[in-house]
Amino acid sequence: MKVIDISRELFSAPVYPGDPIPRRDRLRRMDLGDICNLSGFYTGCHASTHIDAPSHFIEDGKTVDQLEPERFLGECTVIEMQGIITGSDIDRILPIAKKRILFKGEEKALLSESGAFALTDAGILLVGTDSLSIETDKDEAYPAHRELLGAGIPILEGLNLSEVEPGNYRLIALPLLLGGAEASPVRAVLVAE
Repeated sequence: MKVIDISRELFSAPVYPGDPIPRRDRLRRMDLGDICNLSGFYTGCHASTHIDAPSHFIEDGKTVDQLEPERFLGECTVIEMQGIITGSDIDRILPIAKKRILFKGEEKALLSESGAFALTDAGILLVGTDSLSIETDKDEAYPAHRELLGAGIPILEGLNLSEVEPGNYRLIALPLLLGGAEASPVRAVLVAE
């Protein structure tokens, strides 16, 4: 069994434009004579590797604490693609893909509205990408987010798939239990059997 960490480090990861910059405050330090080390931290819910819950774009959508943990554990397929992923692209990969799909594209794998429709129709449980967002911010209506999240499909963004070969794995990417939050950072790993 091989475990591959596909998370980005919280404090050094790129930040989506306009989001808060994560920081860590060292409150106690043994090197300064304190009895222990103690830190606090501040971050946005969409920092680094994170899950978008339906409430991110859907009025009265589920928040991260309302999502079933099973969504974030189980078989997944890593697919290597770059550019705008369309419904036709999804139709081609569905026969070989598990119900959780992660797109590896050197941060250039973006989902179109038709791609999101195809994933929703296929009953996909989770969609992920190594991009900071699953879609381009040029369309301010965010149709792919709205389609996936409206169907209750969480989106896993900001993955580090640089060392991962395309194929099937077991995914573990549990969000923090943040009551009422629309997103949560995660520590995501793939298990290769």
